[in-house]
Amino acid sequence: MAVKDKEYVMRQVKERNVRFIRCWFTDVLGMLKSFSISPAELEGALDEGMGFDGSSIEGFARIEESDMVARPDPSTFAILPWRSGNGISVARMFCDILTPDGEPYEGDPRYILKCQLQEASAMGLTFYVGPELEYFYFRSSEGLPEILDKGGYFDQTALDVASDLRRDTILALEEMGIQVEYSHHEVAPSQHEIDLRYAEALAMADTAMTYRLTVKQIALKHGVYATFMPKPLFGENGSGMHVHQSLFRGGENAFFDAKDKYYLSGMGKSYIAGLLRYARELCIVVAQWVNSYKRLVPGYEAPVYISWARRNRSALIRVPMYKPGKPQAMRMEFRCPDPACNPYLAFAVMLAAGLKGVKERLVLGDPIEEDIFMMSDVERKDRGIDSLPGSLGEAIALAEGSDFLKETLGGHIFEKFISNKKIEWDMYRTHVSSYELEKYLPIL
Repeated sequence: MAVKDKEYVMRQVKERNVRFIRCWFTDVLGMLKSFSISPAELEGALDEGMGFDGSSIEGFARIEESDMVARPDPSTFAILPWRSGNGISVARMFCDILTPDGEPYEGDPRYILKCQLQEASAMGLTFYVGPELEYFYFRSSEGLPEILDKGGYFDQTALDVASDLRRDTILALEEMGIQVEYSHHEVAPSQHEIDLRYAEALAMADTAMTYRLTVKQIALKHGVYATFMPKPLFGENGSGMHVHQSLFRGGENAFFDAKDKYYLSGMGKSYIAGLLRYARELCIVVAQWVNSYKRLVPGYEAPVYISWARRNRSALIRVPMYKPGKPQAMRMEFRCPDPACNPYLAFAVMLAAGLKGVKERLVLGDPIEEDIFMMSDVERKDRGIDSLPGSLGEAIALAEGSDFLKETLGGHIFEKFISNKKIEWDMYRTHVSSYELEKYLPIL
């Protein structure tokens, strides 16, 4: 496989007749931002970056210090299939955001993840993730959601009318060099999932952003709407982003121990213990919206109780048993994130929590294989099983007092993120909903 460096990009742009190069990056909330440059500007952009006004980007600079530089990362170069045709191509590259003096910008989520990956690298470790991003197809984004089908988990084509949409999405992803393992209908009506092959965390964060846009673009081409909203349908399962994680030292899985009864190494156990310890504090990053907490309720397969298990899907962390005893397959699965989060920040806080567990040699308790949803409050208390925050407001309160979160995100993103979430929570809690009007107006 060719190395994607400056020379590779310049050659591809000429050979593929690329007329526009889109420069992508995310704001603090994980919203994709983009501007286009022409081939004539490409070499300068790769060498020095392109200047832009950061004051209009959520969570970036204040107006008096708004000059920012976006420098494309040539390793992320790819042709956008849905924008290319008739002999003309459009490409994209993800950018690193810099200050005018060329230093990494502390408000860039991609930089925050890079910092945590450097922490792992200093320990001789590489962080791999495999997120499962679920989503829904609806007829439109307007009004109440109108589903396309009434299919369920793994249903066949008769009940899965969106198989063509998934097929076209997979073909587009593969054209961009993104490896797909499999796809299927999910549990809820009109809910779907395309699973990506695991990769190093920075590459996967870029891939997750690409995946979300690709799903939406292909849906639009088919005349429907795709959404990663965590809980769009009342009474149905919401969409999660279960994140499979592992640490490798060279070619060896640092989570694997053939002599352990769970095949889990001491490092793997401490990593899980770290995630469990900081789960409540980091929840605001992996489940960042008001709507996220309507998914995180008992009874819909979404984990709300802080525990780990092997087969038990009511636990927050699971060590999958698909291939027990296979070193390369050993990993842990963190189940509370949803696909509407900022993947750069989400992967960063998960890694940071796990590494703190490793550095502090935290001890992992026994797995809980019973259905935690069926336990009483007293039983859970006796077993020491705590729960995730029940609302964005509770998550904000936990995050505000978290030294761990501030250290991981850095003061700038920490403050901007919390400030934004407070505004969102205030707007939500003071909004008069249709439910309130329908229920209370006729009787009060």
